[in-house]
Amino acid sequence: MQINSAKDLNVYKAGYELAMRVFEMSKCFPPEEKFALTSQTRRSSRSVCLNLREAWAKRRYEAHFINKLTDCDGENSETDSSLDFAKDCRYITTEQHVELTALCQQIGRMLGSMMRNPGTFLTTTAR
Repeated sequence: MQINSAKDLNVYKAGYELAMRVFEMSKCFPPEEKFALTSQTRRSSRSVCLNLREAWAKRRYEAHFINKLTDCDGENSETDSSLDFAKDCRYITTEQHVELTALCQQIGRMLGSMMRNPGTFLTTTAR
Protein backbone atom coordinates (compact mmCIF):
# COMPACT_ATOMS: atom_id res chain seq x y z
CA MET A 1 0.00 0.00 0.00
CA GLN A 2 1.34 3.38 -0.97
CA ILE A 3 1.34 5.98 1.78
CA ASN A 4 0.18 9.34 0.46
CA SER A 5 -0.43 11.10 3.75
CA ALA A 6 0.01 10.65 7.46
CA LYS A 7 -3.62 9.53 7.55
CA ASP A 8 -2.57 6.34 5.73
CA LEU A 9 -0.19 5.31 8.53
CA ASN A 10 -1.35 2.63 10.96
CA VAL A 11 -0.03 4.71 13.85
CA TYR A 12 -2.21 7.64 12.73
CA LYS A 13 -5.26 5.39 12.53
CA ALA A 14 -4.55 3.99 16.02
CA GLY A 15 -3.98 7.50 17.39
CA TYR A 16 -7.24 8.69 15.88
CA GLU A 17 -9.09 5.72 17.36
CA LEU A 18 -7.58 6.48 20.76
CA ALA A 19 -8.54 10.15 20.57
CA MET A 20 -12.13 9.32 19.65
CA ARG A 21 -12.43 6.69 22.37
CA VAL A 22 -11.00 9.13 24.92
CA PHE A 23 -13.50 11.75 23.76
CA GLU A 24 -16.44 9.38 24.18
CA MET A 25 -15.43 8.00 27.58
CA SER A 26 -14.53 11.44 28.95
CA LYS A 27 -18.12 12.62 28.38
CA CYS A 28 -18.90 10.80 31.63
CA PHE A 29 -16.27 12.64 33.70
CA PRO A 30 -17.75 14.85 36.42
CA PRO A 31 -18.25 18.57 35.73
CA GLU A 32 -15.51 19.57 38.16
CA GLU A 33 -12.99 17.83 35.87
CA LYS A 34 -14.02 19.82 32.78
CA PHE A 35 -10.97 22.09 32.75
CA ALA A 36 -8.57 19.61 34.30
CA LEU A 37 -8.64 15.94 33.41
CA THR A 38 -11.31 16.05 30.69
CA SER A 39 -9.76 18.86 28.67
CA GLN A 40 -6.18 17.73 29.23
CA THR A 41 -6.80 14.10 28.27
CA ARG A 42 -8.70 15.07 25.15
CA ARG A 43 -5.98 17.53 24.17
CA SER A 44 -3.08 15.13 24.64
CA SER A 45 -4.83 12.27 22.84
CA ARG A 46 -5.62 14.51 19.85
CA SER A 47 -2.10 15.92 19.82
CA VAL A 48 -0.71 12.52 18.85
CA CYS A 49 -2.39 12.79 15.44
CA LEU A 50 -1.81 16.52 15.12
CA ASN A 51 1.92 16.19 15.76
CA LEU A 52 2.08 13.20 13.44
CA ARG A 53 0.67 15.36 10.64
CA GLU A 54 3.37 17.94 11.39
CA ALA A 55 6.04 15.23 11.38
CA TRP A 56 4.80 14.04 8.00
CA ALA A 57 5.05 17.57 6.61
CA LYS A 58 8.63 17.82 7.89
CA ARG A 59 9.87 14.46 6.63
CA ARG A 60 12.35 16.07 4.24
CA TYR A 61 14.49 16.78 7.31
CA GLU A 62 15.29 13.79 9.49
CA ALA A 63 15.93 15.82 12.67
CA HIS A 64 12.66 17.74 12.32
CA PHE A 65 10.76 14.54 11.55
CA ILE A 66 12.15 12.76 14.62
CA ASN A 67 11.54 15.84 16.78
CA LYS A 68 7.83 15.87 15.92
CA LEU A 69 7.61 12.10 16.41
CA THR A 70 9.14 12.65 19.84
CA ASP A 71 6.39 15.19 20.53
CA CYS A 72 3.82 12.56 19.48
CA ASP A 73 5.36 10.06 21.86
CA GLY A 74 5.28 12.57 24.71
CA GLU A 75 1.61 13.36 24.12
CA ASN A 76 0.85 9.65 23.98
CA SER A 77 2.62 9.13 27.32
CA GLU A 78 0.66 12.03 28.80
CA THR A 79 -2.58 10.43 27.64
CA ASP A 80 -1.52 7.15 29.24
CA SER A 81 -0.87 8.90 32.57
CA SER A 82 -4.20 10.72 32.39
CA LEU A 83 -5.93 7.38 31.92
CA ASP A 84 -4.26 6.18 35.13
CA PHE A 85 -5.77 9.15 36.97
CA ALA A 86 -9.17 8.54 35.38
CA LYS A 87 -9.12 4.91 36.57
CA ASP A 88 -7.90 5.72 40.06
CA CYS A 89 -10.51 8.47 40.41
CA ARG A 90 -13.09 5.86 39.30
CA TYR A 91 -14.14 7.80 36.19
CA ILE A 92 -13.41 4.80 33.97
CA THR A 93 -13.52 1.08 34.62
CA THR A 94 -10.48 -1.14 34.92
CA GLU A 95 -11.53 -2.77 31.65
CA GLN A 96 -11.63 0.60 29.85
CA HIS A 97 -8.26 1.46 31.34
CA VAL A 98 -6.70 -1.80 30.17
CA GLU A 99 -8.05 -1.37 26.63
CA LEU A 100 -7.04 2.27 26.27
CA THR A 101 -3.59 1.93 27.84
CA ALA A 102 -2.93 -1.08 25.61
CA LEU A 103 -3.71 1.17 22.64
CA CYS A 104 -1.31 3.80 24.05
CA GLN A 105 1.39 1.14 24.31
CA GLN A 106 0.76 0.00 20.74
CA ILE A 107 1.02 3.60 19.51
CA GLY A 108 4.22 4.07 21.51
CA ARG A 109 5.78 0.99 19.92
CA MET A 110 4.88 2.20 16.43
CA LEU A 111 6.26 5.68 17.10
CA GLY A 112 9.43 4.15 18.55
CA SER A 113 9.90 2.08 15.41
CA MET A 114 9.46 5.16 13.25
CA MET A 115 12.02 7.08 15.30
CA ARG A 116 14.53 4.23 15.07
CA ASN A 117 13.99 3.89 11.29
CA PRO A 118 13.15 7.36 9.98
CA GLY A 119 14.71 6.75 6.55
CA THR A 120 11.71 4.66 5.54
CA PHE A 121 9.51 7.73 5.77
CA LEU A 122 11.80 10.53 4.62
CA THR A 123 11.45 12.16 1.23
CA THR A 124 13.59 14.50 -0.79
CA THR A 125 10.84 15.76 -3.04
CA ALA A 126 8.54 18.68 -2.40
CA ARG A 127 4.85 17.98 -2.00
